[in-house]
Amino acid sequence: MAAQQHSAGHPHGGDSFNVLRLSLFLTAGYIVLLVITGIRAHSLALLSEAGHNVSDLLALALSLAAVYLHRRPPTATKTFGYHRAGVVAAFLNALTLVAVAFYILVAAIKRLYMPLGVHAGTMVWVGVVGMLINGVIAIMLFRESRGDLNIRSAFLHMFGDTVSTAAVIVGAVAILLTGQQWIDSALSFGIGALILWSSFGIVRETLNILLEGIPRGMELERVADCISGIKGVNDVHDLHIWSIGSQTHALSCHVSIADIPPSESEMILRQVQEKLAVEFQIRHTTIQFEHVVCDVAHGCLIPTEHSRRDETSHGFHGSEGLER
Repeated sequence: MAAQQHSAGHPHGGDSFNVLRLSLFLTAGYIVLLVITGIRAHSLALLSEAGHNVSDLLALALSLAAVYLHRRPPTATKTFGYHRAGVVAAFLNALTLVAVAFYILVAAIKRLYMPLGVHAGTMVWVGVVGMLINGVIAIMLFRESRGDLNIRSAFLHMFGDTVSTAAVIVGAVAILLTGQQWIDSALSFGIGALILWSSFGIVRETLNILLEGIPRGMELERVADCISGIKGVNDVHDLHIWSIGSQTHALSCHVSIADIPPSESEMILRQVQEKLAVEFQIRHTTIQFEHVVCDVAHGCLIPTEHSRRDETSHGFHGSEGLER
């Protein structure tokens, strides 16, 4: 007997969609400002910061797409919906960011050997504008992030970018005070390394989802023990856990129970599904029950209600036999 539970999830509110859309436009405008001023001020740090903001732009775009696609119902051809579309886009974008990071690192090395005069004053005021924009976006996302992991990940991107912009301002001030142009290249190294580190993390996570690996932070043994601890469950095997999308997990398994009526096994099924949803946020499950013959040697568990009914039934037949 197999039972399935499908969860379409809760649609994201219109406020989250609007906040993400506004954040996307503000970030895109700031990237254009960084590229223009970076070229005019000969600042590799500003151009590197533009590359860093591209990663945030992609993160916001993916979050926005996830909010939109999450609300679309599955179809006859897309039975799981469109959760994987965002994962594929994230994987391709991350590979692009790896290339951008290597370009920044190579450019920083060349700049050390052939330094250019940097307009530190321009770096300061552009950095201040960036801190204001990123700070406002981070605050807006933080207000929408409670209970929403998708929005929370976008908030963390923007919070990290606010810190990175602050580093550009500090570096520009240091150049103004010391006149040391190599500080611009050093900042570029740091920003390039930050892009590379975050990109590898995205590549690793998206590959794990595409290869249907177990979700990050989840342990197969813990899930199996959780199911096995439910009254009436004798054994759990053929257990598989994977991610449909970045925040949508699925599970299939075989569960051995006593040979009891479907009306009573339904209670066990609901307990298993509730445990998986509460403990591991797994709400898409396919659980197949297998019945075993119960005896003393096997040691299988029988739900209390069924045991009581079975004992009453045996007692009745026993007394009837004595009367005969």
